[in-house]
Amino acid sequence: METFGKRLAEAMDKRGRLCVGIDPHAALLARWGLTDDVAGLERFARTVVEALADRVAVLKPQSAFFERFGSRGIQILESTIRQSREAGALVLLDVKRGDIGSTMAAYADAYLDPASPLRADAITVSPYLGVGSLQPAFDVAARHGGGVFVLALTSNPEGPSVQHAVATDKKTVAQNVIDEISLLNKGFEPLGSLGLVIGATIGETGHDLSRVNGPLLAPGLGAQGATASDLRSVFGESLRNVLPSYSREVLTAGPSVAGLRDAADRAADECRAALG
Repeated sequence: METFGKRLAEAMDKRGRLCVGIDPHAALLARWGLTDDVAGLERFARTVVEALADRVAVLKPQSAFFERFGSRGIQILESTIRQSREAGALVLLDVKRGDIGSTMAAYADAYLDPASPLRADAITVSPYLGVGSLQPAFDVAARHGGGVFVLALTSNPEGPSVQHAVATDKKTVAQNVIDEISLLNKGFEPLGSLGLVIGATIGETGHDLSRVNGPLLAPGLGAQGATASDLRSVFGESLRNVLPSYSREVLTAGPSVAGLRDAADRAADECRAALG
């Protein structure tokens, strides 16, 4: 069984370093001329998968935009995950779960166990009940070749009040998260399966990413304000592990399949030029 880190490295080598979000929020459905209901959701998700699942390395459905339609929305999410993976894209399910003990284990089983219809290649999680609370997710991921992306330095304005707070060891809370994930990834080749989420809009923060040895998901590119050239100031010498993530910048080019593909290609070209 290949690790997620190895599969991700292979996908980025083959398809380029690009993650595209699938974020069917109401305003975007309206922009596409779709109704804000299950029918509109299904049409949106199917179109994005048709356009991009056979060409980008990673697709990242935002679970909340499917969950808001209840069980029928979850059915569409299951289908979106399955069809994306069948077309060759890795699926990073953006769920940002964070809990303790058996509850965290249940979340991990829901999203990372092959027996689950919601099984994705990787998920996002929140470490702010302590990185150790995420161990059940790390265990399930390791058992089934999955990945886990841990929030570290996010681009929302409320984030620094927690993430930049200084702990008793004189390091920031975020740096402690980074260091713990670095230890868990140590020794894996070509890339560890535990990643970090670090916003592309945050600029240079002085945090040390040099030992992470795992993927660095960089949301916030495009419509959220960051450009591919900003990646250098945020990630410095760790650019080799960066997975740039676009959502609205690409998705607003729909509902045309050709438009979505052209937008994704432009984003990939910008990232290639910036990352080398």
